[in-house]
Amino acid sequence: MGRYAGGHGEAKLSDQQRTTRFLPFPIGFRLVFVTIFDYKRVVPLKQIFGFLGAGRMASALAGGMVESGLIKGRQLIVSDVVQAALKSFTKSTGGRTAKSNAEVLRKADIIIIAVKPHQVIELLNELSDQITSKHLFISIAAGVSLAQLEEALGHKARVIRVMPNTPALVGEGASGFARGSNAKAADAKLAKQLLESVGMAIEVPEHLINSITGLSGSGPAYGFQMIEAMSDGAVAAGLPRDLATPLAAQTLLGAAKMVLETGEHPGKLKDMVTSPGGTTIEGLHEMEAAGVRGGLMNAVRAASDKAANLS
Repeated sequence: MGRYAGGHGEAKLSDQQRTTRFLPFPIGFRLVFVTIFDYKRVVPLKQIFGFLGAGRMASALAGGMVESGLIKGRQLIVSDVVQAALKSFTKSTGGRTAKSNAEVLRKADIIIIAVKPHQVIELLNELSDQITSKHLFISIAAGVSLAQLEEALGHKARVIRVMPNTPALVGEGASGFARGSNAKAADAKLAKQLLESVGMAIEVPEHLINSITGLSGSGPAYGFQMIEAMSDGAVAAGLPRDLATPLAAQTLLGAAKMVLETGEHPGKLKDMVTSPGGTTIEGLHEMEAAGVRGGLMNAVRAASDKAANLS
């Protein structure tokens, strides 16, 4: 996704999805408005995409691919032992069902491994003799390393390991991915395209996947707890719950978008809304006294360490 700031006309982007936003931006003591264009060029893909597993994350990813125009529903084929999951997947994406995992491999070029982590190795061992050079494997199974995937698939297999997160279910995911020893730059580019259909995607060396797990993988839970706590505080201050929760959620959403769209350091944006002797600095002082900042830092570090121990 690209972001361009300016106010002197627009390029014609007929083959792109674009939104336009006008943001107040401080320059010295002046407040000016800049126009930010967000766009994503959609180049339809021709491959067949096979999903081993039809759970919520698989459905979210497949749905994002179709909704973004990246592929058509007919380019999807899926297998799962749970019939209700298959029905939900095909209803939401327009994909086809396969009678077996082997059928998915026969008909698809790109294989998304979306079964539960403890099922991955056994499943891939069963399919290893059916793997061909056309196959690219993209695993969204948490805690299963590239080495484990490559050993189960055969060392010549092209593999991408992904750490997604649950906001992908609403198109706002944050995913980190790493490529295996045989995956090419074109494979990484394709994986990035798929993941960006449901949010943000960043390629990293595999040793950083555990840190991403502790941050963006577990991070939605930290955000939910912050929203709940802010809502509780507002209720204690007299605001009805049905107003407090959406206001708290929108406040964090808005703050996050300001960080992403302005490119400014969060500390600088914090200072912009912190007046001397005002309400915000009073609240921030209480957060510092309660150790909120240190608690969040420790949460990310502890979750990252746990991910490393589970790998």
